[in-house]
Amino acid sequence: DDASMKDIAKVAVGFPDHTTLVSALKQADLVDVLVNPGPFTVFAPTNEAFKKLPKGTLDDLMKPGKKTDLQNILQYHVTTSSLKGDYFKDGQTIGMVNGDNVTVRIKEGKIVLNNSATVIASVQASNGMVHIIDGVLLPPAKK
Repeated sequence: DDASMKDIAKVAVGFPDHTTLVSALKQADLVDVLVNPGPFTVFAPTNEAFKKLPKGTLDDLMKPGKKTDLQNILQYHVTTSSLKGDYFKDGQTIGMVNGDNVTVRIKEGKIVLNNSATVIASVQASNGMVHIIDGVLLPPAKK
């Protein structure tokens, strides 16, 4: 029922604090993926989270020649399950779409990912969950 619950892409587009994320998803050709039935859990960085990246990083990633790198980072924010907040446990690892893992910590009752991004809000979507985070998750460097 599209009227009562939005899919993950519509949730992101509907939040004014996700304009950078939406632009990155469009640049990486990943918007259509997030309207699929899923289920997905997306850890969605805010505009402020993207501003915490080193100067020039986002501009560099948004260049056409960096599409693969951008896709890798964005896919590191998605898992193929619908995970509500009460699912997460301290020390847990979660496999992400890009093939890498994220480590969960519970600190003072808050969900923290890779010791770098805290879940600040959660929104149920028709095809999964959106957890809004205050940092951008960067995949581990490939060896």
